[in-house]
Amino acid sequence: MKQPRRVFAALLLAATAALLPQAAGAQEKFIVVASTTSTEQSGLFKHLLPAFTRASGIEVRVVAVGTGQALDIGRRGDADVVFVHDTAAEEKFVAEGWSEKRFPVMFNDFVLVGPKSDPAGARGADIGAGMGKVAASGQPFVSRGDRSGTHSAELRLWKLAGLDPAASKPAGYRECGCGMGPALNMGASINGYVLTDRGTWLAFKNRGDLAILVEGDKRLFNQYGVMLVNPARHPQVKKELGQRFVDWLVSPAGQAVIGSYQIEGQPLFFPNAN
Repeated sequence: MKQPRRVFAALLLAATAALLPQAAGAQEKFIVVASTTSTEQSGLFKHLLPAFTRASGIEVRVVAVGTGQALDIGRRGDADVVFVHDTAAEEKFVAEGWSEKRFPVMFNDFVLVGPKSDPAGARGADIGAGMGKVAASGQPFVSRGDRSGTHSAELRLWKLAGLDPAASKPAGYRECGCGMGPALNMGASINGYVLTDRGTWLAFKNRGDLAILVEGDKRLFNQYGVMLVNPARHPQVKKELGQRFVDWLVSPAGQAVIGSYQIEGQPLFFPNAN
């Protein structure tokens, strides 16, 4: 009886060994995407990424941080793809050789939210005047303060009001150094003003007494772009898998999935790859 057992054991060992390379290959079929907190906290990725995985068999592992941090992750080669929303910073990223090309993917807009009673009187103003009224009132304003795309936009908008928080912070100005969701939570808890992307706002449930006060100004436009990290800089970048994700995002199939994401009948992002 020993001989058949030895033969069976040998066959089992050979079969297991043959499967190991396949298992290893399957385990490696994933990419790392450094992205913004808004794409995650708005719920977009829960809607979008499973569709890509079904179409490609590629898993996407997301590191959700502010845009500045996401670009730094790309510069270090710790991500295969960067998916963010600060066009000027993205163009600099490409110019410095960290990526070969930036692709526009989608847009939404920023909104200024604050207490429904609006003690600063910002409601209905253009965004420059609205930010100026918040500063002059001394009411709490919660800044992301995290080098995110939203934080960069906020700093640009303060300049419209003739203010520079880096040089002189308004009386109620508070930096949380946090993502969009936590910033909104803080704003709701102190009944303060917050600049937020509309997608995260629509997905946000803990609004307290907050409401949209300023919207529709063309300067609140919020564009998102995607870039493959340059494999010439970082050979470990999964070029083929990462490029498949980029190509899918800007394809009709990917754009349709983005456009179909809604909350209570409202789209959160508008595809514009073309």
